Amino acid sequence: MVQFRLPMLPRSGQLPWNAKVNGEEVSLHIDGNSILLDVLRDQAGSLGTKRGCDMGTCGCCSVLIDGEPRLSCLTLAQEASGRSITTVEGLSDGHHLHPIQQTFAECGGSQCGFCTPGFLVVISALLEENPQPNDDEIKCAIEGNLCRCTGYQQIVDSVKAASDILISGETTEDPTSAKSDPHPSLSEGGD
Repeated sequence: MVQFRLPMLPRSGQLPWNAKVNGEEVSLHIDGNSILLDVLRDQAGSLGTKRGCDMGTCGCCSVLIDGEPRLSCLTLAQEASGRSITTVEGLSDGHHLHPIQQTFAECGGSQCGFCTPGFLVVISALLEENPQPNDDEIKCAIEGNLCRCTGYQQIVDSVKAASDILISGETTEDPTSAKSDPHPSLSEGGD
């Protein structure tokens, strides 16, 4: 027996959509009423952008549009067409983590990890604008992001540590280590 599914809402027409997502040109056809979160996750493959509340209150879906933090659950995809979008996947430089990604791991800024992508994106924008924020500036920047695990102090500590890295230009990673390839035996043809 063949079952037919009738949509509750009529489907909108497909529209061309182009954007630079994490430095790469992406061209898609999307529904005219698609939200950016769905386009990024379902069509552009940016699974680091999380769906949380779908109401703009948790910050899990934060992305940068032309360098400015935006909630992708409240942004129509067409609003971001032709623009530059950075998700959490776009913060690193190849195998080298952005300082805030590195310090979140080192300082315990990430606990369960669900809210982490939104925090990282918003904090990277803060550090781009102000590489040496004080506690009040950090708290103000992250006030739209909710975390149920950390109590926020570890997040503030992570931002301060990332700030120190950006100001000094030094990382805590050993540049001579084999960390650049997480699976060196696979790339060398080993087992």
